[in-house]
Amino acid sequence: MSTAFASSPVPDPSHRALEQAAEWFAVFDSGEATAADRQRWQAWLAESAEHRNAWRCVERISHRFEPIKASPEKDTAISAYQQARTVLRRRRQALLGLGALAGTGLSGWAVWRHAPLPGFALAWVADYGTGTGEIRDVTLPDGTIVWLNAVSAFDRDYQPDRRRLHRVRGEILVDTAADPQGRPFYVETPQGRLQALGTRFTVRLDDDETFVAVYQGAVKVSTAAGATRTIQAGQQTRFTRNALAAPETADPAREAWTRGLLVARDTPLADVVGELRRHYHGHLGLAPELNDLRVFGGYPVGNPDQALAMLESVLPIRVKRTLPWWASIEPRDASAGPRR
Repeated sequence: MSTAFASSPVPDPSHRALEQAAEWFAVFDSGEATAADRQRWQAWLAESAEHRNAWRCVERISHRFEPIKASPEKDTAISAYQQARTVLRRRRQALLGLGALAGTGLSGWAVWRHAPLPGFALAWVADYGTGTGEIRDVTLPDGTIVWLNAVSAFDRDYQPDRRRLHRVRGEILVDTAADPQGRPFYVETPQGRLQALGTRFTVRLDDDETFVAVYQGAVKVSTAAGATRTIQAGQQTRFTRNALAAPETADPAREAWTRGLLVARDTPLADVVGELRRHYHGHLGLAPELNDLRVFGGYPVGNPDQALAMLESVLPIRVKRTLPWWASIEPRDASAGPRR
C-alpha cells in the first residue's frame, strides 16, 4: 500500500483528512479490499495534497507498530519493546552517531506528535527520560526528587558552584533538597531560567513557552530577554523568551499526575485529550468542534482506555476505533466512513 509522492510544504492534515486516511487504511488492512476500493482510494489521494499528506502520516504511524502487530503475543511484544528502550537508554553514551540522531531525526519524528516513538527517543538521549504512558520519579545525588510525566526528559549538570537541570522536555515536578554546599538550584528551558528558592514546583514546556506552578517556597523566573519575577507558593505563570505573564492562582490539582490521575475542573476537552496522548500508545484524535467542551472529574491517565470510556459516559462524544492503534473522539451523533 505504500505510495510515493513528491515532497511539498503543505499544512498538517486536518482531523477529517486524517480520519479518512485511517478509514481507508483499515479497508486495506482488512484484506477484503476490492479493485473498485483501490480505484476510489486512488481518486481520494488525487483530490488534494492534504489527502496524500494524511495518508503518509497513517502509513508512518502504522510502520512503528509493525513489530507488535506481527507478534502472536502482543502483551509480551509490548513488554519486550519497553525493556529494549530501557537498555538503549542506559547505553546511550556508547551509541555512535546518537548526537546526529538527536539533531535531525527527532525533528522529523516530532511532526507525528501523536505516535509514541518521540517519547522513546527522548528517553534514550537524556540523562533521565520517560516514554509514552510512563511516569517515574528519580532522586538526585543531593536528595532532590524529580517526577517525570510521560514523554518527558531532562539532563542533570551538577558543578561545585551550581545545581542545574537543563534540556528539559515535557513536564517535571521538582522537590528541591537543601544543599550542604549552598549551591543554587536552576532549571533551564529554551525560554529562560528558573531558580528554586526552597521549592516544590512544576515545569512544563508547551510549544514555545514554559509553564511554572509553585506549590512550596518560591521560584525566580528570568526570561531569555532579561525580564524577571519571583513566583510565590500558590502562584503560576507562563513565559516565552520575550514575555512574562502576570502570576495567577495555581491549581494544586495539577500535581495529581504524579499519582497517575488527571483532575479536570471546567477544563477544555482539548487539554484533557492532550494529556491523555502522553499515555496513549497510538494516535488519539479529537474532532475540532469538541475542543472547548468542558470536562470535570478525575481520570486515570495510566489507563487511557478507561479514561476514554469514562469521558464517553458523561459527555456527548463517542470514541471511534478505526484501527487497534488509531482512535478518535467524535460527536456522539457523527457517522462517517470511507467513501466506498
